[in-house]
Amino acid sequence: MTAASTAGTLQIVPGRECGSCSLCCKVYDIVELGKAAGKWCGQCKPGRGCKIHDNLPTQCAEFNCLWRTDAAMPAQWKPDQAKMVASIHPITRNIQIQVDPGLPSAWSRQPYHDHLRQWAKQNMPKGIYVVVFVNDQATLVLPDQDVPLGPLTPEQAIVVRLEPGPNGGVYEVKVSTTRTMPDGQTVEVGSTSRYPVRSAA
Repeated sequence: MTAASTAGTLQIVPGRECGSCSLCCKVYDIVELGKAAGKWCGQCKPGRGCKIHDNLPTQCAEFNCLWRTDAAMPAQWKPDQAKMVASIHPITRNIQIQVDPGLPSAWSRQPYHDHLRQWAKQNMPKGIYVVVFVNDQATLVLPDQDVPLGPLTPEQAIVVRLEPGPNGGVYEVKVSTTRTMPDGQTVEVGSTSRYPVRSAA
């Protein structure tokens, strides 16, 4: 699966209906309802669906997970089975994995972890990254290692640069926020860390 294959594609794959799955109602912030990530929405009956399905907040009405919209997603990525929801960030196009905090290690299990590494390898050269969230705690999945980023907000941007070297090189990972100052100027505030490339996972 590549992020490019899902950009702008919202058609539902035949046979991939939500059914009893409602994990997206737990793992995401829903601003319009004042619901924090990691807690069941008060409008959701787990396993049965939404009580206000005909009057959904915009965020919910426009959302579909990758399992529903990308035929290349393996069947075991149905969220209630995987215990995580995969989606494409609408602005960065990053592949985001929102994990059920009831099973925070779900993303590190197999075959899921191998899939994440494969997606990182396919998409990193395009500037598209695989980011795993447990509530707001983020981990960047690289082709050969996982990098804890700590709390990450939607306003923060990730850039990864691979510096070639004799032993495979070094990943330079930059996390930054663009802020507008009182005088109208914009400044970028961020942090950079470096990680030696490891042998292929």
